Amino acid sequence: MCGIIGFTGSSPAVPLLLDGLERLEYRGYDSAGVAVISAEKGLQIQKCKGRLSALRERLDSLPPLEGTTGMGHTRWATHGEPNDVNSHPHVSQNGQVAIVHNGIIENYAEIKEFLLHEGVRFRSDTDSEVVAQLLDYYFTAGSDPLDAVYRVLERLEGAYALGILCADQPDMLIAARKDAPLLLGYGQGENFIASDATAIIAHTRTVAYMEDGEVAVLTPDGIAVYDEYRRPVEKQRHTIDWDVSAAEKGGYAHFMFKEIMEQPDALRHTVSPRLRDGEVVFDELALTEEKLRSFQRIYIVACGSSYHVGMLGKYNLERFLRLPVEVCLASEFRYSGPLVDERSLVIVISQSGETLDSMAALREARSRGGYILAIVNVVGSSIARESDDVLYTWAGPEIAVATTKAYSTQLALLTMLGLWMGKALGRLDGAEYAAVTAELAALPGKLETVLSSAGAYQYLASLYFNRDCVFFIGRNLDYALGLEGSLKLKEISYIHSESYAAGELKHGTISLIEPGTLVVALATYGPLIDKAVSNIVEVKARGAEVVALTTESHRERMAELADHLLVIPDSHPALQPNLGVVPLQLFAYYIALQRGCDIDKPKNLAKSVTVE
Repeated sequence: MCGIIGFTGSSPAVPLLLDGLERLEYRGYDSAGVAVISAEKGLQIQKCKGRLSALRERLDSLPPLEGTTGMGHTRWATHGEPNDVNSHPHVSQNGQVAIVHNGIIENYAEIKEFLLHEGVRFRSDTDSEVVAQLLDYYFTAGSDPLDAVYRVLERLEGAYALGILCADQPDMLIAARKDAPLLLGYGQGENFIASDATAIIAHTRTVAYMEDGEVAVLTPDGIAVYDEYRRPVEKQRHTIDWDVSAAEKGGYAHFMFKEIMEQPDALRHTVSPRLRDGEVVFDELALTEEKLRSFQRIYIVACGSSYHVGMLGKYNLERFLRLPVEVCLASEFRYSGPLVDERSLVIVISQSGETLDSMAALREARSRGGYILAIVNVVGSSIARESDDVLYTWAGPEIAVATTKAYSTQLALLTMLGLWMGKALGRLDGAEYAAVTAELAALPGKLETVLSSAGAYQYLASLYFNRDCVFFIGRNLDYALGLEGSLKLKEISYIHSESYAAGELKHGTISLIEPGTLVVALATYGPLIDKAVSNIVEVKARGAEVVALTTESHRERMAELADHLLVIPDSHPALQPNLGVVPLQLFAYYIALQRGCDIDKPKNLAKSVTVE
């Protein structure tokens, strides 16, 4: 959600902080601010509601903020409305401490009541300000900075990634983390903290990921890290291997469109290293065949688009493995008393690897004895580190809030996992295994064919961008695919959209179909084409306008029924959704473009959801 960057070195801090915040804009935010510190001027703060451009304008109109140590923040409101006062950084009553915070302090009301009784005056309506005020309270009691930080952390309940500046320490930045992502960046004579590597990739590629309970003290000369008991920690350093240009638009109007167009290459990076001589190979997995045979049940746990990947994966994994698969929303999983034990495989899917609901679900499953296998994109992320096994999608950075290539690569990887497990267990027919692996190799090329017809989606968008409500219908894999198509449309165009299992139409939903209603009918799953035809006839009879997504082999039949067609190449049924999702992404993109929406940064949404 919110974004953090912190810096200490010898260069002016403000330009670097603003550049880092600009690279974090994709995470979603409603206000921004910076704090810098110098021996001469102490703490200096500027912050305001709105986009980063508003902060830049304010800074340009004022005397420069001086200092070579500082931190910046983009806030997505949880406690307190978006305004200048509730923006970060927050400063203590006497101006001695400034903090930035991602996460939620669950017991902030209790702490605030205590501090009010002690005479502390609060300025904001946020939960975060209590951290600054409580730190100042302990400093006043005579503690040194690190003592005070540890005393505060003992009091906090909830999730936090914290950056802390102290007025009498102009070359020091303190960081702390619990259940919210925060990484350390190592430079030459300068060091960094960030909520995302994107913020600092232009300055360093050497990073370490903070663990829960850790505190870091940064100076220009180095970084010292301590665990929850204040014991020194030697951090493992990682090298970021993607280029800074991957986090830039590269001539495209929007990151989302760029990332849609990158999907063939992203799939090649995901699939090709794991497909050798017609065999699916996972060298990185520790999972043994003996352990695999012990599983009696599979859970797929995820949120948002990753949950939709799981819905598709359920169909394929049950077909390949003949094991029951349950797909669970991570936010519901840990509160449902899941029947997980040592015979359960729990697959946790997350693009960022930092989604708080998914982290909580992972820990719940692990506490019950489940074997955790993560599918994530970000190397070294929290979910990756806490899992028994991890498969990386290697999709490269995804900047647009609405996921495209992360979804596609997760889906391909989950299908490959099903193939690998099915063969290892001897439950997957050899001919089908060979057919799916052959089509996997052909998938990137077929995606390029789909993307070459972008003009067709733009034309359809010009016809339907002014609709108030859209329905997606489909059966089996097409139903699960429709969930993602509907989500893409609603999250970037703000059109009300719903996806339904087509067989449920007559159980209530068809009452919403009236003349002129737009229905996107998904008809790519060959075994149920006749059923799809019947459902199209039903909604047409009630006046719906139908856009049908189908395959080349069913083009002629669908053309007789639908008002408009979107056609994709034929593939194996298990992989057809990998091709079918791209027209739905493009359809949503062009509709949002026609409506003048902020496509990369939809209102009220954030890229990485790190609060419940």
